[in-house]
Amino acid sequence: MKKTIKNARVNRITHLIQEYNIDKVVHIRGQYNCLPDYLSRYSKEQFDDLFDIEYGLASKTLSTLSSSAPNNDTNNITSDSLVSSTNPKLLAAMTLRPRKNRLYYAEESISRDSDIHNHHDSTDTSNSTFNRKSKVTSKFSQNYFDVAKLQFEQDRDPKIQNIIKKLSTTSNHSSFILEDSKLYKVISHQNNSNRIIKALYLPSSMINSLLKACHDDPLTGAHFSTDRMYYKIRSHFWWPRMKIDIQCYVKSCSLCTQFNIDRAKRYGHLHSIPPPEGPFSLVGIDFCGPLPRTPRENQYVLVITDYFTRYITAIALPNCTAETTARALFDDFFCKFGIPSAILSDRGTHFLNTLMENIKNLIGYNHIYSTPYHPQTNGVVERFNATFVAQISKLQNTQHNNWDEYLQAVVFAYNTGVHKSTKFSPYELLYGCAARLPIHSRSQHFTFLKPNDYFEQLKKTLRVFHQASRENILLQQQANQEYYNKNRLDPQLKLGDKVLRRIYISKGKLDPKFSPIPNIVVELHHPMYVVEDEYTGIRSQVHISDLRPLIST
Repeated sequence: MKKTIKNARVNRITHLIQEYNIDKVVHIRGQYNCLPDYLSRYSKEQFDDLFDIEYGLASKTLSTLSSSAPNNDTNNITSDSLVSSTNPKLLAAMTLRPRKNRLYYAEESISRDSDIHNHHDSTDTSNSTFNRKSKVTSKFSQNYFDVAKLQFEQDRDPKIQNIIKKLSTTSNHSSFILEDSKLYKVISHQNNSNRIIKALYLPSSMINSLLKACHDDPLTGAHFSTDRMYYKIRSHFWWPRMKIDIQCYVKSCSLCTQFNIDRAKRYGHLHSIPPPEGPFSLVGIDFCGPLPRTPRENQYVLVITDYFTRYITAIALPNCTAETTARALFDDFFCKFGIPSAILSDRGTHFLNTLMENIKNLIGYNHIYSTPYHPQTNGVVERFNATFVAQISKLQNTQHNNWDEYLQAVVFAYNTGVHKSTKFSPYELLYGCAARLPIHSRSQHFTFLKPNDYFEQLKKTLRVFHQASRENILLQQQANQEYYNKNRLDPQLKLGDKVLRRIYISKGKLDPKFSPIPNIVVELHHPMYVVEDEYTGIRSQVHISDLRPLIST
């Protein structure tokens, strides 16, 4: 345990297990090891106690004991003294409660217990019943908006008083009318011109309370959308810029920001990686798996993709540990194709570790890590993973799981096919000629050129291929950007803006989609942003598609 680990979670677990004398650690699949799997997903914010211990029913003997006790000592009888007494006829009930609703059940249990203890007191029973009803009613009637104050607030509003003065002097002002000392706005529906509505002119001092009542209250608004609020309000009230104010209020609602489902496309335009200067300047690596274990004990595939030629190298491996990854990269890629200028990968522990860091410093290349939860950064590799898994599934023997026997054949077929972006096959861009396949006829004669002539011809061919390939890649990237960015918003955040981060951990259907804790933007690298947790101060790099700005009213 002397090895330095930069992964905070692994490092924390390492310190914890040092307290125990562990001989062997065995991995068991989650479907056969339910308890640890449950504990790893169980939210620590939820209550740990499953039982409502206050629930219970006393037996007849207990009732007799309580009634026979002196009046001044009745309140001193506790559950502990009753349990410790010699009376064996105590009937107790243990009730399981859902964890998330425990607060509600706790309130209900207090009411039920008070009903049990005061069962013979009719006055107390009626009071407890009233308390229960008032609690339920208070959840749905917050009284945010008091329409009785409207007359008083209209008299105080200078804009409304100015309109009333104009009405008294001008008879042609038909869009407003004054009835019972209250100012109304006359509105005609666009769908039906014969229908006219008289809506009360709402003073500016009461706008916020009405919006709160029509959006936050469970009975009136229930956090529905802008259109529902607008149609619900416009038949009764009116004020200038009414729909804009409603829209701003809904956008500024923190609960709506956390829980609402994305109906539109996610934020952020597509920013493609420019094509490198030549083959193996930039390569992307990623693991595909776990796949069904083969007789050769292989379960993972390390995929290495050249960003210029799109040439694929795939290595079947038994696991995805850091040591196995480093060995495969060195033996099957570095020693065959040379050292790339840069390697792009995700932030998995098999890539982000001390061993890979030491190899990078020893051999000499740059290692670029993608943004968390944003696989589009390494999209070239991710796209091939989706392609080759389907091809292997068609070829393998399902009874023997021998997909690794077909892996290299599938990769060769891919490398010798024309790529959509480059308009050349990866094999041609790398070797300067097309691969000879079994479908080709055998050559009847051979022409031997001088080595120097072949070298010059190869250089010219590769120069033409590479230039055309780079132009084709740029054209394809431009087409992809136009298609991806169509009807997609690309908001630009500023320093100090408050945002909510998307939650990717396992969650239930009623859990928020975005974190309730605000984050503050501290660095700008659009479309990437470095945000800082407002409570913990931890900084993270997040893509704009995983952020929702908090709008203040």
